[in-house]
Amino acid sequence: MSYRAPIKDIRFALNELAALPAICTLPAYGDCSVELVDAILEEAAKFAEQVLAPTNRLGDQGAQWHDGSVSSAPGFKQAWQQYVAAGWPSLRAPLASGGQGMPALVASAVEEMWCSANLAFSLAPLLSLAAVEAIHQHASAELQQRYLSPLSSGQWTGTMNLTEPQAGSDLAQIRSKAVPQTDGSYRLSGQKIFITWGEHDLADNIIHMVLARLPDAPSGVKGISLFIVPKFLVNPDGTLGARNDVRCVSLEHKLGIHGSPTAVMSFGDQGGAVGYLVGEANKGLSYMFTMMNHARLGVALEGVAISERAYQKAVQYARDRVQGRAIGAVSDESVAIIKHPDIRRMLMTMRAQIEAQRALTFYAAAAMDSASCHPVASEAARQQAVVNFLIPIVKGWNTEQANEITGMALQVHGGMGFIEETGVAQHYRDARITSIYEGTTGIQALDLIGRKTVGDNGTTARALLADARSTANKLISSGLLTLGTNLDIAINQALRCVDFVVADYAKQPPLVAAGSVPFLKLLGITLGGWQMGCAALIAKDRLTVAGDDADFWQAKLISASFYGEHLLPQVSALAQVITEGGHSVLAMKDDWF
Repeated sequence: MSYRAPIKDIRFALNELAALPAICTLPAYGDCSVELVDAILEEAAKFAEQVLAPTNRLGDQGAQWHDGSVSSAPGFKQAWQQYVAAGWPSLRAPLASGGQGMPALVASAVEEMWCSANLAFSLAPLLSLAAVEAIHQHASAELQQRYLSPLSSGQWTGTMNLTEPQAGSDLAQIRSKAVPQTDGSYRLSGQKIFITWGEHDLADNIIHMVLARLPDAPSGVKGISLFIVPKFLVNPDGTLGARNDVRCVSLEHKLGIHGSPTAVMSFGDQGGAVGYLVGEANKGLSYMFTMMNHARLGVALEGVAISERAYQKAVQYARDRVQGRAIGAVSDESVAIIKHPDIRRMLMTMRAQIEAQRALTFYAAAAMDSASCHPVASEAARQQAVVNFLIPIVKGWNTEQANEITGMALQVHGGMGFIEETGVAQHYRDARITSIYEGTTGIQALDLIGRKTVGDNGTTARALLADARSTANKLISSGLLTLGTNLDIAINQALRCVDFVVADYAKQPPLVAAGSVPFLKLLGITLGGWQMGCAALIAKDRLTVAGDDADFWQAKLISASFYGEHLLPQVSALAQVITEGGHSVLAMKDDWF
């Protein structure tokens, strides 16, 4: 079985939970409508299923490096050409650069399909969009005019060149240099690692967004500037000129996503790579952070998407694989393993989390749209606070659980899951990078407790939990007692942990940091439960109306009930870890490990 886009689930999360109709009323999205989005989703589903999904297994053969050049995995170049011809790269690109200017919410739904169909392929447009965002928001009008349109159309692709061998995630340690020239350009030198799609043969040009230091730059993160460094220089008329002094010196040999070339890039080996300063000097890191919310939202979608793909494969296998008698049955006849209770438990664990994560991630995307263009400044600021708070949660929670969910999918397959020919092992391998991309889960968790919770004294956290409380009360009033009660208990525990983080962080930051990842997971489960509670209320209401979708709404109700019974109870245990478990983490001497 290949991938089938979950259109009905996506449409439900968009329209009913993330309030797409309200997003379409924002001034910037006047051309957007629910009917238009429906058409976009249908076409995206066809493209994902018919063009991208068939290249996924082929892509596992990997890209190939030879003497500085990279050949893409089989089928990728043809898929990219069709992707560009269909206009998909421009979906979220700004109207000013020739893009379609669709809301982040709509683009998120489409990007989920790309990531499910072929995660390795989907990383190329994700990085290109990040480059478009940085140039659109911070570069001069001249640089925008030169680079935005070809990037937005997919004629060129973009990359992010941040880390270096000695730096890792600590960008204060980067050493790449940029020397100013008399013509206003710069000459860059240095090496960058882990550059996704840093070199390939899909597009005519590759636009590298590079962090480097000027000769007189202050030390640390305050001395980092951002530069555009094209693979081929661009002439004033937009045509391509000479090859720039930037080379891919090798590709990393990775656990998964083999179809995505992860490059080691060397700048300036032959005198200096020509680059152009984006915005002001020494503000490069802050410019990169404007891209970071979009990039981390993209990785959160990767977590949902690869989980969905693995779940679909597990369901199909469970339906087809006949083994063992039904528990408690008198007959000796073997049954499909989907009849076995533990298989059903695993499938439901996968399904319920995917639904909750999709809903919470779309909610964050909708908040991003409101933050960027709501006409009331105070509301835009409130929504930006919601975005800032939710991004580390959905990025960290979705991707950590993707590792668990793809592992469950492999477990459903039993021994056959460990065999590469069945295909589920690829999803397991591909998922592993998602909790490392754009900052590991530990980095997301530290950001969550520090900047996002303590930074506003817990205000945003408590506001979202208050919304969740309202949903819990409605669930209880409507007769959905177990889900409502367990959500209410989870909210109480979450508030207790928010109070602990806010009260103790200034006094004992290592103690609070020791429980930061459990805190992130606790908030993910709780806020995911809130979204599942909203879904349950809608499903219960729809079931009172005669129609053809009774099975769909009943399934939504059961998924939400399962979430309340199996996942929300984890919150109480996590709360104990957060508030009481830090001391043992810190008590161990280094040489005792």
